[in-house]
Amino acid sequence: MKLREIYERIDARYPKRLSDEYISAYGGRDNSGILVDAGKEITGAVFSLDFSLGAIAAAEKGGKNLIVTHHPAIFFPISELRWEDPLGKRLLCAIEKGIGVISMHLNMDCAQGGIDEYLARALGGSGELAPREKLAQGGYGRIFDVEPIGYSEFIKRLKRELRTERAFVYGNENTITKVASFCGAGVDGGAIAAAKEQGAQVIVSADIKHNYLCDAQESGLNVVQLTHYASENYGFKKIYQELKDTLGVASEYYEDGHML
Repeated sequence: MKLREIYERIDARYPKRLSDEYISAYGGRDNSGILVDAGKEITGAVFSLDFSLGAIAAAEKGGKNLIVTHHPAIFFPISELRWEDPLGKRLLCAIEKGIGVISMHLNMDCAQGGIDEYLARALGGSGELAPREKLAQGGYGRIFDVEPIGYSEFIKRLKRELRTERAFVYGNENTITKVASFCGAGVDGGAIAAAKEQGAQVIVSADIKHNYLCDAQESGLNVVQLTHYASENYGFKKIYQELKDTLGVASEYYEDGHML
């Protein structure tokens, strides 16, 4: 199986054009697509949220020579490859072992049935779950109703569904009936204002800047700050389960469990 063929099968479901459309409409940057092509026939694929040494080792152990990541293996331009640099080491290891890399970032966040939507569903959202930042298809950020639940029970359920114990929890015990969620690092002033305006009692996200954390609490919102990994690994694994039988090669899922 050619690398390009596998990429096209993934792109058909989570097209890179969604990333381009999002950046054009809302700003930011991305680097999705085929990021390392070792020129080999693909023998199998490892899905991993991050391009990590653990994912490379799992691929080598399993006789697979493709890693499919969510976070871009190369995000900013690089001018050198050095073994003592973590990114350089990962890239040199992959190239030495003949391992290719496909990264699908904002497109997998924003797609219908993508990572952002899966986070909302893990938190109790159901139905259409329209995104706050809309694209022609899909989008990012959800504010949605949930069955009434106490805040402490909401946190317990969240941790159970996302399989994480690491979360900074802010706010007071109350009844949660509406949630605002943003996978990854998606909270800004506009997100806080929208959550407050639409009646959410809690915001769930990751990597929230201190000033936004203060603003959310002073706006009367509870905040659950997950690890970035936990906020996205749930959805990426669901995507793997959807795609694994469509790629034409054996595949497996790898977790950097210490990041949950």
